[in-house]
Amino acid sequence: MEDNKKEVKVESVSVEDSKPEISNDKQTEIIEQLNNKIAELNDKYLRVAAELENTRRRSALDIESVSRNRAMSVAEKILPVMDAVQSALKHAPDDEGIKTMERALQSAFAHIGITKINTVGEKLNPQFHNAIQMVDKPDEKTETNTIVEEMQTGYMFGDTVLRTAMVVVSK
Repeated sequence: MEDNKKEVKVESVSVEDSKPEISNDKQTEIIEQLNNKIAELNDKYLRVAAELENTRRRSALDIESVSRNRAMSVAEKILPVMDAVQSALKHAPDDEGIKTMERALQSAFAHIGITKINTVGEKLNPQFHNAIQMVDKPDEKTETNTIVEEMQTGYMFGDTVLRTAMVVVSK
């Protein structure tokens, strides 16, 4: 039988021999570079976190705005129904069915956040009132530009005017 032995030479390497010597100045420079890189990355992180928070806040505001606009659109479409019910109530003030419908609509309006604009006895405010007629003062106590009659009810949705009230104002 043949001897299949091969000789292999292995060079030994010492770990201490392969370690390069770094001067204190070089170490300080490397530490300073690493600290600068950490500061730069931390700044980038803070900016990205702030931008993410701003995006989240803008999205929430956009969603709220869309929701509010949709609710206002629906509310504006319901106002003529309330006008018709109020008109019917003027013609038949004792009709319980019409009274019930008016109460149901008023309850729904209150639940949604729709409120009536105060008119009779108030001073004219163009932001809330649309003067369609001027009449002489009904009595001496009534001041000029005081609303004496409401022709069409005005409504607010929160702090936004859905529709101004059409009113008659004293001269």
